[in-house]
Amino acid sequence: MSEVGHRLSSLFFHGLSRAGRLHPRSDPRRHRVEVTRDLRYLPGAVAEHVLDVYRPTGRPGPLPVVFYVHGGAFRILSKDTHWLMGLAFARHGYLVVNISYRLAPTHLYPAAIDDTCRAWLWTLDAVERLGGDLGRVAVAGESAGGNLVTALTLAACQRRDEPHARAVFDAGVVPRATLPFCALLEVSRPERFARRPMPGYVHGMLRGTSAAYLRGAPPAVSRDLADPLVVLERGGPLDRPLPPFFAPVGTRDPLLDDTRRLERALAGLGVPCEARYYPGGIHAFHALVWQPLARHCWRDALAFLDRHTRPAGARGTTRAAS
Repeated sequence: MSEVGHRLSSLFFHGLSRAGRLHPRSDPRRHRVEVTRDLRYLPGAVAEHVLDVYRPTGRPGPLPVVFYVHGGAFRILSKDTHWLMGLAFARHGYLVVNISYRLAPTHLYPAAIDDTCRAWLWTLDAVERLGGDLGRVAVAGESAGGNLVTALTLAACQRRDEPHARAVFDAGVVPRATLPFCALLEVSRPERFARRPMPGYVHGMLRGTSAAYLRGAPPAVSRDLADPLVVLERGGPLDRPLPPFFAPVGTRDPLLDDTRRLERALAGLGVPCEARYYPGGIHAFHALVWQPLARHCWRDALAFLDRHTRPAGARGTTRAAS
């Protein structure tokens, strides 16, 4: 897809998101959630260095936390297109930090993972005054965001040379759980998808994503955190145990094989991974919350989160997004 095509896609999804907010059931107050928008996690004038906080009201704290990173092929979308994800987790009782980050091709790798790491550090510093529990922070994201939260988890568990990764490791907090939805986990080798039958334009989009994110990136910079799946498959030494993973994907998703490989790699490392394969699900099908398959996925994801972030006596009834 051309850059003009990506801009048109971005305009379409932003428009769809704005229209969705007009629905009465989209009002956070209806779900006893308050939203603080556009908090700056880095000083300066970069428009993307902002995040939103979704806070359930009327619940005893401190609250478990979800740190959420949006998708969009590293090129489009933002926290504002992904308000539904923030609301879905928050209405179930999670304090949600929903971030934006710099986009390619204007900002090449490692800008997106650098921003994700910096937003994570802001969250660790702010979470207790926001009403969250520092000991119960999970990370989640879909597609490119699934890549970024997997790379962030790796940085928290493996002492690395990249400055942003080193800062995450030195902070000493490992997520309680990692949820990469339909994740693109190896950006640098899009030709691997040639083995899967799919329309030519999809192959083009995947090649374009890799080129936009990585082409022209400084050659001296390791690309490991663009390809966290490859790092996990190498089975290199980890300095801290990885948390459990929940990895949902639809069986019609072009990225299906990345989740399969993630499941095998984590099994080889002895890391618990609940990989769920939803029959007939397309890419990011969980965002289509009016569909039964999406609701099934949300029930599974929230139940997984509850098991890993809430004491047994404090678990609520799992509800699907709506």
